[in-house]
Amino acid sequence: MKPKSVKIGNVCTETNVFLAPLAGYTDFAFRSICIGYGAGLTFTEMVSANALLHDSKATKELLYTAENEKIRCVQLFGSDPQIMKEALQQEALSSFDVVDVNMGCPVPKIYNNGAGSALLNDLPKAEKILSAMCSTGRNVTVKIRLGTERGKSVAVAFAKMAEGAGVKMLTVHGRYRPDYYAGEVDFDEIARVKNSVKIPVIANGGIFSRADAETMMNKTGADGVMIARGALSKPYLFSEILEQEYRFDLYETVKRQLELLKTRFDDRRIAVNFRKVMPQYLKGVPCDKEWKCAFTKVNSAEEILALFKSR
Repeated sequence: MKPKSVKIGNVCTETNVFLAPLAGYTDFAFRSICIGYGAGLTFTEMVSANALLHDSKATKELLYTAENEKIRCVQLFGSDPQIMKEALQQEALSSFDVVDVNMGCPVPKIYNNGAGSALLNDLPKAEKILSAMCSTGRNVTVKIRLGTERGKSVAVAFAKMAEGAGVKMLTVHGRYRPDYYAGEVDFDEIARVKNSVKIPVIANGGIFSRADAETMMNKTGADGVMIARGALSKPYLFSEILEQEYRFDLYETVKRQLELLKTRFDDRRIAVNFRKVMPQYLKGVPCDKEWKCAFTKVNSAEEILALFKSR
């Protein structure tokens, strides 16, 4: 598919293939790499509005952005309209161009606290949150799922409500909460959402190749696509989808990501996080199981790179 600009309030993206926020994976270093391959928009990992107001150091670390993030986007979650609005007005978020609200996360820890996809069960409350945030004049977007019960979609009603509240863009993961990240994506329901509002609608779910992205665009008529798990093993997927020339070398990519992380974090922390990052990078890579398993026990960045060279 050819690159297309998406207008979000007063900002415009260069491409319409975006990277989804994924807790524990899409840190500033990985986002920087994806932008290099053509990602038109990237978001911080999901940030708690409550934690932000309590001046959490760990939360503020999530707000660090890469130099090539021309459009800075943060994703917030929470369930209280006033707290969400106050979080948006914090100095820590003043430099962000777009504030996305997570109303689709299915995990129990978020859902049981009334945030994430739990808000799909209470559209009046979701409207209060979005209206309060939009009243600040900021570019507010929202990411949702189809609903919390299979076959009972609230997506169209939600989309109309969100547009009325002042939301500038809507991302729809075409699955229900019980599906988590498996099962078929409901293209028809995403299409109905797209046809119900005038704001940009971005389609998300099950995109692991250029063919997947083209199918999503053709069947939904969406303004763009958002890549999640598909990018973890193939950050070059953005270039692939956009039909742009690219060069990918796994060793050099990992080395670059580690170099970026070293500017912010200590070696031990980087290594521990990479114990889950490397298995994603190595998906589909022919290799010895013992060699692959060794990456889940690393204790330093140097050990990660040495393992590569030992193969």
